[in-house]
Amino acid sequence: MNDLAKNIILWVIIAFILMTVFKQLSGPTQDSSIPYSQFLEQVANRNVQEVKISGSQIAGVMKNGERFTTVGERMDTTALVGELRKGDVKFEFEPQDQNIWTQIFISWFPIFLIVGLWIFLMRQMQGGGGGRGAMSFGKSKARLLGEDQVGVTFADVAG
Repeated sequence: MNDLAKNIILWVIIAFILMTVFKQLSGPTQDSSIPYSQFLEQVANRNVQEVKISGSQIAGVMKNGERFTTVGERMDTTALVGELRKGDVKFEFEPQDQNIWTQIFISWFPIFLIVGLWIFLMRQMQGGGGGRGAMSFGKSKARLLGEDQVGVTFADVAG
């Protein structure tokens, strides 16, 4: 692989990491988080239009268009479903999309990336001959020549 391709791949990886970090740090900006008790009150008052339930996370829309999130019941959703039906709330369940392999990949990816970047930089610093590496400025490229290989004598130069 040539140097241009390596540089492009490196910059794409850096851009991907930066976008991921900024997305994680920004968090949900448009959804307000409300307590679960307030959510149940709003359902009883028929102020909730629809909700999506994914595990213990509940995201929804009020009748006035305001979006909200809350953390609900963990195991038993039958009571919640009864309350939602009483309040005429449109609801749906979403499967939790992160399996164990996804969680492992997300948690270990930064470590693998740092180790890979470190190995890449170490290989670049070592060089490989020809003055390629970052630390090759002090390496001598002088070669020992035999007497029969030398075509220029001292008399030719000093003359």
